[in-house]
Amino acid sequence: MRKPLVSRIAEHLRDCAWIGLMAAVAIPTLVLAQVSGPRFRADGWNADEYGRAEGYPIGKRGQSENPKFLVGAYSRGETLDRTHVIDAPATASRLDRVAKEPSIGFVYARSAQSLDDYLDQHPITGLLIARDNRILVERYQYDRSDLDHFTSQSMAKTITGLLIGIAVHERHIRSIEESAETYAPALRGSEFGRTPIKALLQMSSGIKFAHKIAETGAAEDAARLNRLRRQSVAEAVTQFNERIAPPNTRFNYTSAESLVLGLVLAGAVGRPVSEYAHEKLWVPLGAESHATWTIDKSGQELTSCCFSARLRDWARLGLMLAHDGAWQGRQIVPREWLEAATTVAPADAHLRPGAARRESGYGYQTWLLPDRGRMFALLGFRGQTVLVDPQTKTVMVQTSVAPVGHQLPTLSLWRGVLQSLR
Repeated sequence: MRKPLVSRIAEHLRDCAWIGLMAAVAIPTLVLAQVSGPRFRADGWNADEYGRAEGYPIGKRGQSENPKFLVGAYSRGETLDRTHVIDAPATASRLDRVAKEPSIGFVYARSAQSLDDYLDQHPITGLLIARDNRILVERYQYDRSDLDHFTSQSMAKTITGLLIGIAVHERHIRSIEESAETYAPALRGSEFGRTPIKALLQMSSGIKFAHKIAETGAAEDAARLNRLRRQSVAEAVTQFNERIAPPNTRFNYTSAESLVLGLVLAGAVGRPVSEYAHEKLWVPLGAESHATWTIDKSGQELTSCCFSARLRDWARLGLMLAHDGAWQGRQIVPREWLEAATTVAPADAHLRPGAARRESGYGYQTWLLPDRGRMFALLGFRGQTVLVDPQTKTVMVQTSVAPVGHQLPTLSLWRGVLQSLR
């Protein structure tokens, strides 16, 4: 559940009090003046269509795909569903900030554009660029703020993959070559239950499922999954029980595979996924605020989606990944797991960029970019993105309410970011 308004106000006042304390201990005014903070904007591309006149309302469940309710539902919609709260630690890890936002340009459709052009022309609710542990850019549009919790959509799949890696390292899962039903009794006797965990991580189960999103809405299989998953994750995934290819031979992106991984994880560690995420991920990251994860009626997390967090905490997650699983002196995700999760082994040719998808490859619940070097991404519906470059320790976080079919030149901007920061 979303924290009560009084608690959220208290958090904000605590932050303000800290700023006042720093000023009181005679930090030079010149230094304070040089530090740039987040930049906020009340409107954005097609703001009226997105409900600006009504304060970007949240709406009710079932209305969240109406453009008028998208901004609210994707940033303040934690009350729309049942959730588990993942509490933050008492002290947040430090993120520094540059004194002045760098100038960033990029080329798209043979036209030179700026960061401001990008924000003017696309429905971006939040954008943050960081390198090492310093924030370079932090922008919010549509009257969103740095206290809002932005939903992940399918970016949560990567979080699920990271938690599986930690569970393997801790020997809760003995091997990813084992079948899912070894740890998830509800899957016994089903095709998903007989599928190796590695094949699920790589979206290569061989189970028949159509996930493609068209302008007319979700494909029938995805719609069937979505209708049932909030009632019972186990029942939702076991309705798909036809194998059309051997495991580990054919890439087919589906949310069902990530939901199966959630059942495996919960069974392996013997507690809710969100509790494990709190201890093994959110606390070690030093998150500044709680996160939430939507659950089904039994309390099982929807591990294919539905993780909500502040923009800076998404950045902390990305920066940890950019540092090969380490963050501020602590190894959170095993380095060897992260390297395996973000590269394509010779035996997995079907996962290479150009084979899995025309412009991207796939690792363990993580998209791989075709650019030179090892770059990867967390991606979610309507433009949710965390892009990671381990070589330069650069991260870009984007939250968005893009209409289906709206072309976001996010990768062009990302390449412009890396070029501009050389």
